[in-house]
Amino acid sequence: MDNPSRSERSRNAALDAAITIVTRDGPGRLTLDAIARESGLSKGGVMHQFRTKEAVLRALLEQQMAYFEDFSNRYIEKARETTDQPELAAQIATLREAISTPRAGAFALLAAMNENPELMAMPRDVDIEKVARMKAEARDPDLALLRWAAARGLLLSSLFGLSSLSDAERDRLFERLLDDSKWTAIEQGAAKPSRTTAVRAASPKPSGARAAKPDSARKRG
Repeated sequence: MDNPSRSERSRNAALDAAITIVTRDGPGRLTLDAIARESGLSKGGVMHQFRTKEAVLRALLEQQMAYFEDFSNRYIEKARETTDQPELAAQIATLREAISTPRAGAFALLAAMNENPELMAMPRDVDIEKVARMKAEARDPDLALLRWAAARGLLLSSLFGLSSLSDAERDRLFERLLDDSKWTAIEQGAAKPSRTTAVRAASPKPSGARAAKPDSARKRG
């Protein structure tokens, strides 16, 4: 095995060990020594790849963000055939994927937040771009963001052990969030003016002469 291949293998082994530690023992137990023990690498071998714990967390974030970005891009291509909001569909589906594969990105994100909140600027910047794309394609941008935020809430409540929903209930909610037909009536309602607005728009506006009191009337008052 050549040196680049050996180095890549050692890097992947260290990252796999890091996710195992975070998942099993919690972010606070993630150290370079623990990674060396878990992976079977020497500490020197681990430090050859990552000089600090923060470097490990950054690499985990980048690895898992790349995984979910690839999942999202592949999903978008399929979604274009069934919806005119493929970006929204892809993001909701990606959040569901994060629940079904918790060892992938979820625990890496929790570890990063626990160790260094500044690392969260990476996924936050990506989210800003996603939100802009969802709003640009949406018939009702606010509703699209509500659907996306609801899906994210399902993920976060599951991650932190706060969800009281069964897997079947959660899957059913994700299916509803993904189904455009369940939201059409709301979108159409948002596009129509309210009754009050319609009445005001239909009422004739007073002319300038009727709206303003003549000078003589003001003087008598």
